[in-house]
Amino acid sequence: MTKSLSHVIGFDDAPFPRTHKGDVLLVGAVYAGLRLDAVLSGKVRRDGANATQTIIKLISGSRFAGHLQLVMLQGIAFAGFNVVDLPLLHEALGLPVLVVMRRRPDIQTIRQTLLNHVPGGQRKWRLIERAGPVEPVRQVFVQRIGLTLADADRTLRFLAVNSHIPEPLRTAHLIAGGVTLGESRHRP
Repeated sequence: MTKSLSHVIGFDDAPFPRTHKGDVLLVGAVYAGLRLDAVLSGKVRRDGANATQTIIKLISGSRFAGHLQLVMLQGIAFAGFNVVDLPLLHEALGLPVLVVMRRRPDIQTIRQTLLNHVPGGQRKWRLIERAGPVEPVRQVFVQRIGLTLADADRTLRFLAVNSHIPEPLRTAHLIAGGVTLGESRHRP
């Protein structure tokens, strides 16, 4: 790793009922090392197509944009199937992107759901294919762009101090749940 990936933002979405239509809260937790420095928030459309642009606007419009070294996502899709375009996010921000998942996704079920039940499913499936392989690292699964598997491993080792999920993602999850439900529940 040529530089330490200690200035990180982690994004997670808020919980929502299955019947919800419309916007869902997206929270970004900005970390400098193991210290929470700030929280960013925006809205993404349930099963929509604005997650990538929302993240780009939140980061590039913040005072932290010049210091960030890594973007972390709790999964590749927010608000249901609002799929993030990882190569576009990486290119637009000039930052590596690391997607972290507690469990390996069931790719075939996701593909069938997208192609048969979700508006714009073919385009969203192509985004998932472009995101690269899902790889096991440190008891989680990752997708990555702009960093090596060894960099991902080192970053997880440094930032995953209270669980297998790194602190920026764990914190974003807790904040999103607490704001939406009145208190946070469930582990990220």
